[in-house]
Formats: sequence, C-alpha cells, structure tokens
Amino acid sequence: MRVLIVEDTVGLGEAVRDQISDDGHAVDWVQSLAFAEASVKSTTYNLILLDLMLPDGQGLVFLKKLRAAGDVTPVIILTAMDQVSDRIAGLNAGADDYLVKPFDLSELSARVSAVARRYRGNPNPVLQIGELEVDLGDHRVSRNGQQIELTAREWALLEGFLQRPSMLLSRAQLEDRLYQFGAEIESNTIEVYISRLRKKLGRDVIVTVRGMGYRLGAYEH
Repeated sequence: MRVLIVEDTVGLGEAVRDQISDDGHAVDWVQSLAFAEASVKSTTYNLILLDLMLPDGQGLVFLKKLRAAGDVTPVIILTAMDQVSDRIAGLNAGADDYLVKPFDLSELSARVSAVARRYRGNPNPVLQIGELEVDLGDHRVSRNGQQIELTAREWALLEGFLQRPSMLLSRAQLEDRLYQFGAEIESNTIEVYISRLRKKLGRDVIVTVRGMGYRLGAYEH
C-alpha cells in the first residue's frame, strides 16, 4: 500500500514512518495540512494516518473536506485527544479507526492491516495460489509449508500483483509502490526485484510483457 502520514511531531513521525515502511508499505510523511492537501491531490493513497492537531489547522477539518469531496481513502486518526466525545467526533467525520497516543507501534501495524483487509473485502487474508500460500495480514509466503523470506520491498511488489491479479502493471506503477517521495530510483530497480521474486517464488510467477510491464503468470488464481 501507499500510506500518507500527517504528523507534525518529528520523533513520532519518524517512528511511525519507519514502522509502516518496515511493514512493506511505501510511505510519504508530511507535517502540515497544506502539504497533506497537496499530497492527496497529486498522489493516490491507500491509507492516511492523520493527527488532529497540526500547526496550520485541525485534522478533523481536513478529514471532513476529504469526505465531502467523495474521497473514500481509509483514515486512521492518531491523536492525544482521548475523550469519548473526541473519538465520536472523529468517527462521525469519516475516520475508519482512532488510535490514542501514546500507542504501541505493533498495535498500529495491526490496525493498518485490519483496515486494509476491510477495504480489500478480504477479512480472511490467506490466499492459496498454486503451491504458494500467502498471508496478507502477517506478510508471510510459504510453499508446501516451507516459509519463504521476503524483504519489505519484495513483499510490497508481490502485494501489488496480488491486489490486481488480472492487470498488467507498468514500471511506473510498480515504482510507486516501492518508494517515498524524493527517493533515488535506479533505472533497473524493478527488474532487480522482479528477478529476486522469481528466484524465491518460481520463474513463472511474474510474466514480462515486453515494452509494457508485468503481470502475474503461472500462479494466477
């Protein structure tokens, strides 16, 4: 997934960014509502982690504007405002979940996964694809009971194919899953990761369509 973090506290923002990135997601982190508004206009996100108290305004106002504009991107509120009335206001404004600071980063990861599963319409996140068993919730892949270790970026790439099993994905679409804004992208990065996935999962798992992109191959279910 591509995740937008809207958080002005540097230490917390860094910790959340690193946690979500380690979970295999592409992350953009901004520290104001102005940058958040610019980001959602230029990039499609799968999830927004939103603080309520920002230097230039209230996160709740930003959320209400999103929903009024018909934007249904999942939003998890991260805030120190812990009153029941605050939670009700956040949920009524269109938030999908509400996490009170300070929180455990592992709990945040679990809630991110839960929201993602709901929006994929897959409450049971275990897929059987040929000899491969893929657990979308725990980010695990195994073949015939033998676990296959994937790096965070390898997982992010595989997840992109699994979410769109019948679609051809371009190099740009795949790069967008792997990198944050400003990250260096080498010309052969996608080829390198595709090669690694093939070595670990099987040569036919991903098919190259020359000049156009890649799609799931023999393991398509």
